[in-house]
Amino acid sequence: MKIGIDVGGTHTDAVVLSGSEILATHKALTSADVKEGIVNALDAVMFGASLKPSDVTAVMIGTTHFTNAVIERKHLSPTAIIRACLPTGTGIPPQCDWPADIANSLGNHVYSIKGGHTFSGDEIHALDDVEIRSVIKDVAQKGIESIAVAAAFSPMNPAHEVYLANKIRAEIPNANITLSHEIGRLGILERENAALLNAALGSLADAVVSSMKQALIERQIDCPFYVSQNDGTLMSADYIAKYPALTFASGPTNSLRGAAMLSQISDAIVVDIGGTTSDVGVLANGFPRESNSFIDVGGIRTNFRMPDIMSTGVGGGSLVSADGTSVGPESVGHRLVTQGLVFGGDQVTATDIVVAAGLHCIGDTQRVAHLKPEMIKAALDEIHRLIDDAIDRMRPSDDPVPVILVGGGSILVSQKLNSASKIVCPEHADVANAIGAAIAQVGGEVESIISYSKTKREDAIDKSTEEAKTKAMLAGADGDSLRVLDVEETPMSYMDDNAVRLRIKVVGELKQLVKS
Repeated sequence: MKIGIDVGGTHTDAVVLSGSEILATHKALTSADVKEGIVNALDAVMFGASLKPSDVTAVMIGTTHFTNAVIERKHLSPTAIIRACLPTGTGIPPQCDWPADIANSLGNHVYSIKGGHTFSGDEIHALDDVEIRSVIKDVAQKGIESIAVAAAFSPMNPAHEVYLANKIRAEIPNANITLSHEIGRLGILERENAALLNAALGSLADAVVSSMKQALIERQIDCPFYVSQNDGTLMSADYIAKYPALTFASGPTNSLRGAAMLSQISDAIVVDIGGTTSDVGVLANGFPRESNSFIDVGGIRTNFRMPDIMSTGVGGGSLVSADGTSVGPESVGHRLVTQGLVFGGDQVTATDIVVAAGLHCIGDTQRVAHLKPEMIKAALDEIHRLIDDAIDRMRPSDDPVPVILVGGGSILVSQKLNSASKIVCPEHADVANAIGAAIAQVGGEVESIISYSKTKREDAIDKSTEEAKTKAMLAGADGDSLRVLDVEETPMSYMDDNAVRLRIKVVGELKQLVKS
């Protein structure tokens, strides 16, 4: 039996799966204590499915803790960035585009040294040990233990980053080091930003992972547990402690994966309607379509493997104007259960509107009886217009597409959507994110710049595919279940030799679950 848990900003959802059969579900407000929330979720679904601790073979957890930490500028450690790029990389210094508040919270400890490589893997400049010792000495004297290391074109040749990391560990044994080539893609500024955020989250990651482990120990569950990352695949608990930033946007990703399973539709638009926003994403071959543009995380440009998600400010807690013509983006959020009219509050929300329209029976329906029919109709029309407009902007072509509704706020949609060929709201849609966490697979990805003038296209794809499969199996995937999910080729402008950026991603089932 697998248990999937998604710890969101407002709700914690949980589900028990036996194969693809859903045995129990649970939804509750998220608690401030990570361990307490997970324990409560485990108790609820294990009781609902009549499980003993020994029946549980794996636990998969999705969390927004690290995204929230960046957005709220909380729990971030002082962090240094050492960039190997000189003499060529002086035009755009590290952290040059960061909002001042988060840059200050990390301490603005910025160092640039000689080094780095070209896209072909050749050295820009050799590393200078004297310069390196001087930088590390300064970092150590400041008492900084979280350090990000970035070098020009390190995904093509990581040698300088690896060398720097070894030098740092020799002088600062307890250093929490993030190497940019291990976490980001091509593009030094965005990759460097990703490494900085990851390093700054190191202490929080240790605390969160420890709380997750303690929750399982407290309930005597002795099985592997995994954390879902932002490309729809899983990583081990030890891996998340090292790479917490890979969980950014894992919530919407889990919802899309859960929507695919619940609806049995692999290509569609998914609308995940929560308390404050509706997240709209594209399912392609059962996985979220990844964004090809830079991703903003708390005002910082990164190049993580992130789903292409657009959020619009309409959800169950969205505030409605007196005439009904305006819905959101202001929202009562998780306070809906105390501030919405039907729950005894004094705020008119989108949930109150659907209750007043007679579409759902929630709370005290008499408390919305005074709302005027014309106001209700205007609000319903505006809710559907906002959601339809978001779908229209995300669909891959002008043709109407299947639309899958998930999330607790999916009750808001009751009318036809012009951009949808059909609307599906499957059973258990309100816990789709927990289901997505439970069914997540293990992935491997390889990105490189290849000269098709020097290497045959077929040979390059075959070699990269094997490398991606090796990465997936090292991460715990069953080799026999691996399949190629995506092959992306992008011509590199202004580069000689018919250069192409080649990205290949493979996914497979957890070996531990295949054998059990």
